[in-house]
Amino acid sequence: MHMKLRAAIAGASGYAGGEVARLLAVHPYIEVTTVTAASSAGRKLGEFHPHIGPLADQVIHDTSAARLAGHDLIILALPHGHSGALAAQLEERGEKSLILDCAADHRLTDSAAWATYYGSEFFPPWTYGMPELLHKGESSAAAQRALLSHTTRIAVPGCNVTAVTLALQPAIHAGLIDPSSIVATLSVGYSGAGKSLKPHLLAAEAIGNMAPYAVGGTHRHIPEILQNFALCGADPSIVKISFTPVLVPASRAILATVVAPLVSGVGNDQVRDAYSVYDDETLISFMPPGVWPRTAPLTGTGLTQVSAVIDEKAQTLVAIAAIDNLGKGTAAAAIQSANIALGLDEYAGIPTIGVAP
Repeated sequence: MHMKLRAAIAGASGYAGGEVARLLAVHPYIEVTTVTAASSAGRKLGEFHPHIGPLADQVIHDTSAARLAGHDLIILALPHGHSGALAAQLEERGEKSLILDCAADHRLTDSAAWATYYGSEFFPPWTYGMPELLHKGESSAAAQRALLSHTTRIAVPGCNVTAVTLALQPAIHAGLIDPSSIVATLSVGYSGAGKSLKPHLLAAEAIGNMAPYAVGGTHRHIPEILQNFALCGADPSIVKISFTPVLVPASRAILATVVAPLVSGVGNDQVRDAYSVYDDETLISFMPPGVWPRTAPLTGTGLTQVSAVIDEKAQTLVAIAAIDNLGKGTAAAAIQSANIALGLDEYAGIPTIGVAP
């Protein structure tokens, strides 16, 4: 490929849009030719993302369907509701290019679940942008990749959803756990809350503090997690999850600890066999016994670390996943899915070497 594909990023001044821009700035087959936003229009991208030197002089334009149309790739990194409305405008124009939505607007297939958790206009679901998602009865994630290879509309998963799904889906897929009593506790970095100024997100509030939020089954990622678990084999009539996220003093990270009751007779060999589905996954590492996932080595990457161990006394499976919420949790997932849809190398432009310390 000689000429690079042209990409436009809506919401480029935010955290998610900025991370997409950072990855595409060094992508071998795609170049960012247009960046848009709302209140920051007219200013240069470098004012908001000084770390992205190659794109620093690009002027941010107002976000509109007319401005985004005609690119090979359009990434919507906008708040919920905004991306759905803009995507609808692009559809009305007959836009044929590949469009990715980093918000929740096109993730859910159930309009009732959307009404319960979001309460706004329901938009039609798009192809789900998690290439490693397992399907019931399939021995690998080939079915999900096949869907992505034949689509022009991709819904990028929620960051918390990615961590919880990748932690537990092999056990559900193999029938090792009771899906009616899943408990997930997540430590989440502050960038997951977006870039808008809010008092509880100030440094003075965050440093030295850990704060739970969306407690008691109210987090909007819950129906998306249940949707994924049903797809990979859980009975949708019984699958339940108690989901508690906790903000921790980190900029970008998610550590998800997911606990579920074991089916009678399940041992360590079955657990290892179930998680061997990740052996051929470039971006997922199943950790050796006694080595647990950590977030720091994954900073700035599209990688995931996963472990799973049996708690013999409690007769539960403890599955843990670590990701960078802006990496595999958002931008890297978007680029990985776009690569598949565009017929490119799936891992082109996705960082796999972290930053330390």
